[in-house]
Amino acid sequence: SSMASRIWGRNRATMSRSSCTNDGHVAASAGGRGGARSSRGPTVARRRGRVHVASTRNPNQIFELAPAVGLLRRTDRRMGRLENRPLLPVRSWLYPGSLYLHELAMIGGKLHANAVGRNTVVRLGTDGGFRDVWWPRSVEKRGHPATDRNLLQLNSIAAGRDLRSSYYTASSEKPAGRFPGNPNYPVDRRGVILSGRTREAIARGLTRPHSARLHRGRVWADNSGYGEVGVAGDGKFCAVARLPGWTRGLCFVGNIAFVGTSRVLPRFRNYAPGVKMGRSVCGVHALDVTSGRVIGSLLWPRGNQIFAIEWAPSDFASGFPFAVPGGASERQKSLFYGFKTALTGKTR
Repeated sequence: SSMASRIWGRNRATMSRSSCTNDGHVAASAGGRGGARSSRGPTVARRRGRVHVASTRNPNQIFELAPAVGLLRRTDRRMGRLENRPLLPVRSWLYPGSLYLHELAMIGGKLHANAVGRNTVVRLGTDGGFRDVWWPRSVEKRGHPATDRNLLQLNSIAAGRDLRSSYYTASSEKPAGRFPGNPNYPVDRRGVILSGRTREAIARGLTRPHSARLHRGRVWADNSGYGEVGVAGDGKFCAVARLPGWTRGLCFVGNIAFVGTSRVLPRFRNYAPGVKMGRSVCGVHALDVTSGRVIGSLLWPRGNQIFAIEWAPSDFASGFPFAVPGGASERQKSLFYGFKTALTGKTR
């Protein structure tokens, strides 16, 4: 657990200790109770020094954040000194709400996303433009995807070198009579992991899968409806661990997997047949990827939903510059009034 302690060492929270054979910060993208919008993503472009987060629903919005590296000199305000590297928003752009953006991924140096409402993966432009670049074979007609409604809940990307070497999750392998969003949409054991190369399933039998990831040559995913995380192999999903909640959010640091769990929303309890609603918790859990043992958990007793998890090196950024609830301090006001990033003084 020394790695988990180093990764969570700066958080004001307490680590609590608590199969299938096979140094940085962890950031969780979360949504509160009853909010109209939810955060998706995030993706960390470590070499470029950028973080992208998608905010959905209507319209969809992408935020780009960067660490502050200093403060502008001002004579109209006492600026003080920047003591760390807080993440700040540097730009954002809007897309139609019907894209229903979920996960973000950097593939080939370009920002991509699941456009769940179009049954595709889209390449995103910074001017609000987008292009359908990948879709499952089951939604194709005459060489084009069906993009007029959500048919499969195509919701995550295990990013490879390119689209063909990547993998994707969906709640259905092919369109059925009921569609995602309907409380009676059939989900139990209907979910799949899809190959970018064949555009067809390589693993079946999942229930509302999320958070596909590639780690050391294996395809991992969250089997959300049963509170599991595991790997794909021999045409099926094999659970490595089962956790107390709706599993969503997954990243790896060495031999440690960080997995998010969320509470089950009452109106969607049919989507989680394998999760005990009264015992589900909102938190992030550190797992040994070899044994599936839970090394530690960070829980939010009043939290609700975790949408995604990603890691960044400790020297990349120090986190957000504010706490919620609470008003802005004079130091925070100075930071937003005169922050500098690596792009200050440059044009794109």
